[in-house]
Amino acid sequence: MQRRDFLKMMGVGAGAVGAGALGIKTTPKQPARQVTPEDAAAMDQHHREAVEVFLANIGADPNFWGLPLEYEMDGDVKVFNITCQDVEWFTTPTMSFPAMTYNGIVPGPYIRATEGETIRLNVTNEMVESTAIHFHGVYVPNNQDGVPYVTEEPIVSGATRTYEFTLRNPGTHMYHSHHNAAEQVTKGLMAAFIIDPADPSTEPEVTAEYIWVLNDSAMGFTINGKAFPYTQPIVAKLGDKIRVRYMNEGLMIHPMHLHGIPQQVIAKDGWPLPMPYKCDTLNVAPGERYDVIIDCTELGFWAYHCHVLTHAESRDGMFGMVTVLVVQE
Repeated sequence: MQRRDFLKMMGVGAGAVGAGALGIKTTPKQPARQVTPEDAAAMDQHHREAVEVFLANIGADPNFWGLPLEYEMDGDVKVFNITCQDVEWFTTPTMSFPAMTYNGIVPGPYIRATEGETIRLNVTNEMVESTAIHFHGVYVPNNQDGVPYVTEEPIVSGATRTYEFTLRNPGTHMYHSHHNAAEQVTKGLMAAFIIDPADPSTEPEVTAEYIWVLNDSAMGFTINGKAFPYTQPIVAKLGDKIRVRYMNEGLMIHPMHLHGIPQQVIAKDGWPLPMPYKCDTLNVAPGERYDVIIDCTELGFWAYHCHVLTHAESRDGMFGMVTVLVVQE
């Protein structure tokens, strides 16, 4: 449609070209503030300072890539104990948020067990709010699914609930709240749940693996509960093959982009892909899990971040969902 045809349709004469002719009130446009050389220099300095803090912080957080949930044996059953707690959680040394946690950390400790094993989880709620645990992607009996008023009553403050089931589907899964979930999960009630296959020969051979729990909203943009520059790098040697297990526990999409080296996607939501594929940017939507293999063939410091750039970089430098893959000799 030509502009004159649109104006005619709107009942406006061809000579009327301003917004006022359409009955829209306007205000005089204010001139944009010009960026000065001093502004540009300050921006560069802020970017530099963030990277310097990141480099100085390497190795300072040995628990960044996750802590396992310890267990005891009761006969043939692995018994895990989880306590839900209200705490103050620091995503950086100067930025904290009221958090809801499993065993006091964000994300919670990861559960790791093997296909065919039976596990029991004793969940005690010390928070003010009621809660429940849903085992995202895991085959469970219906009455163990963790959805209050659908499969069970919520775990009220001061109460303990026991879940018990046999592990049937290996892969990368999660456990998290399913009660007031948009708030409770983004405030920290989230963790990885990895089920190893009974036949380990079906797994790719890797040098190391890394769990990435992506989160947003209640505590900002974080990887494993921390924001850049207080994330940790992956440090590998030339020729290493590493496995990354992405899981998105937030409310937004996060396309995870690795500079310099492709990611080979081998599994989606715990299921091996019949035809793995390569990419440099992998879009991880809320609730999704992806497993990728990174063949460390290129030396250097490679930026690794969410490519929704408002989740990762601003005029004041990189922040939030950013880390680095370091490949060295």
